[in-house]
Amino acid sequence: MGAGQQEERRRRPEPVRNETPAERADRNWSELLQELRVAQTGVQLLTAFLLSLPFQQRFAQITTNQKVVYLIVVLLSVAATGVLIAPVAIHRAVFQRNEKARLVGLAATLASVGLALLATAVTGVVMLIFLVSVGPAAGVIAGAGTGLMLLVVWAVVPLSARRRR
Repeated sequence: MGAGQQEERRRRPEPVRNETPAERADRNWSELLQELRVAQTGVQLLTAFLLSLPFQQRFAQITTNQKVVYLIVVLLSVAATGVLIAPVAIHRAVFQRNEKARLVGLAATLASVGLALLATAVTGVVMLIFLVSVGPAAGVIAGAGTGLMLLVVWAVVPLSARRRR
């Protein structure tokens, strides 16, 4: 983008919505629910996969260290599941109490925490798979690479986009 285009963009007025605070809260809640649906599906599939692993024959052959990594990853995945689903429970608790704006703020915070937990769980799963399949060095490298990639695409890029606005 050239300097002229950037200047033009800066001079444009911010889009204004003609909505009441209640309408804004409803719209924000609806948008947040759409985001949570994507994250909830992913975390639920990951958690189901992890919970099924101990019932596989090969699971008995993994080392104690690999089991520790597995258990940590399970806890992270379960925590992500709980945190990402929590806004639904909170909504039930405050339903029809005129607290939608507070609900949206709290749910947005929970979504961010849930995504961080999910990123950590996914990083751990990749590390575990490489630990079991290839070895410790490959596990650490694959886990670190996954964690870095998720940090960039789930945190750095969104924050960068936010700052540019």
